[in-house]
Amino acid sequence: MTTAHAPAARPYSTGRSVWLVAQREIMVRLRSVAFLVSTGLMLVLLLGSIVVSALVSANAPDPKVAVVAGATLPDGADLDAQDVATRADAEALLREGEVDAAILPSDSTLGFTVLGDDSVPTGVVQALSVTPDVELLDASGAAEFLGYIVAIGFGLIFFLSAMTFGSTIAQSVVEEKQTRIVEILLATIPTRVLLAGKIIGTTILALGQVALLLAIAIVSLSVTGQSELLLGLGMPFVWFAIFFVFGFVLLASLFAATGAMVSRLEDIGSTTTPVTMLVMIPYFAVVFFNDNPVVVTVMSYVPFSAPIGMPLRLFTGDAQWWEPLLSLGILVGTCLAVIALGARIYENSLLRLGQRVKLAEALKG
Repeated sequence: MTTAHAPAARPYSTGRSVWLVAQREIMVRLRSVAFLVSTGLMLVLLLGSIVVSALVSANAPDPKVAVVAGATLPDGADLDAQDVATRADAEALLREGEVDAAILPSDSTLGFTVLGDDSVPTGVVQALSVTPDVELLDASGAAEFLGYIVAIGFGLIFFLSAMTFGSTIAQSVVEEKQTRIVEILLATIPTRVLLAGKIIGTTILALGQVALLLAIAIVSLSVTGQSELLLGLGMPFVWFAIFFVFGFVLLASLFAATGAMVSRLEDIGSTTTPVTMLVMIPYFAVVFFNDNPVVVTVMSYVPFSAPIGMPLRLFTGDAQWWEPLLSLGILVGTCLAVIALGARIYENSLLRLGQRVKLAEALKG
């Protein structure tokens, strides 16, 4: 007499297992009060800064302008106008800082052109309630100012995301070691599948948060009449998103690997500090050297700073068409190498409890 046996349960494929781990990471974080509160605070700070900027502009005194003979201001323009005879007189007042802009007669449909010093006189343009032609005495100043704003923006987004979610993935690894949950997980899935799922889930969360912040910023700037800050950011934004993904995966791999080397949350800083420095150095470099073309060019090819440096060079027009492709290739190659290195450290450290695992031991296995 034969006994029928139920067919053995088929294990999940590698891709399916990775996605299940990623889903688990996403759901755990979305249920975390700390994550939701921090995201809410970031949104509030972003909205607050944009609203405050708009209110300051709205409550500022009427801009002072020098009106050259022959130019006629439109009715209702809230400007403190001073009549001058010639363009030379207007330029002199503008260079001395006596006026914010000059109004010149022109053959345009509006009948006048706005003359600024080294940046577009936004307050004057808004007060005119029209969009006139704008000339600058020193066009390089406007480019440098906008470049600084874009550099700080890209740097701050990447810095905050890498620090926030990097520390999150490191803490998650240590918590699973400390509570022995990792032993249960590794009884059903391979170590590298667990690592891949954690990295993918965290990257999705980081991208989602960044996309939400950018969407809120774009809408808020448009509603408050500050949309001129968004000019020229289309393609740099696209490249920033691409570089962000690979740069974040690179850093997330290192945070997970270094987190696996300790068994207590109190000891995380001893192993993750070098990775933290790799996040902080590019941010401070772009803050202090964003106007140095040599430093920014080098940054655009170094994998840990390329997500900031290359989009900045694309915005300022300093990069050739092939440079982002080359930089991305270097970043992807480095990312693959670091993932392999991080996976080895993670795999050799994850089940070792007690004292901190030394790097040489983690690499040797």
